[in-house]
Amino acid sequence: MNKTIIKEILSWVLVLIIAIVLAKLANRFVLFKVSVPTGSMEDTIMIGDKIYTQKVSYWFKDPERGDIVVFPFPDDEEKDYIKRIIGLPGETIAGIDGLVYIDGEPIDEPYVKEKLKKDFGPYTVPENHYFMMGDNRNDSNDSRYWDNTFLNRDKIMGKALLKYPNFTWMN
Repeated sequence: MNKTIIKEILSWVLVLIIAIVLAKLANRFVLFKVSVPTGSMEDTIMIGDKIYTQKVSYWFKDPERGDIVVFPFPDDEEKDYIKRIIGLPGETIAGIDGLVYIDGEPIDEPYVKEKLKKDFGPYTVPENHYFMMGDNRNDSNDSRYWDNTFLNRDKIMGKALLKYPNFTWMN
């Protein structure tokens, strides 16, 4: 084999190795994909939807009410959950007559399709913690029902960035 062909092959191998390393680094530190197994976030996220989650979202800013995040389930960290942040540190949250109240004021939640069927709270969210709820309020295992009611900020794995449906016809 002449040297030009060997050089060309080595350059392609190097490009491939660099691409694989960059993809692994991006997956480890920037983005990761999750699949949604339950209907607790319907109609926002449907069963089987795939979600790209950004890991760096909260490196320089705090999570905000309404953000959808992925985290290990506080009562069993072997399972990952995806829910919406509703209660922020220091706030008091309650569900009364079908609405969610923060510090005594109802919040606007256009993403919720049904009013709450059951009252809850009040809960006061500790510092560095969040109160999490699914958008499908009447069929969601969320902070209202967990033994460890609040999600520690350090446990947030990432913010939902992009969803795409489960294209079963492509399998």
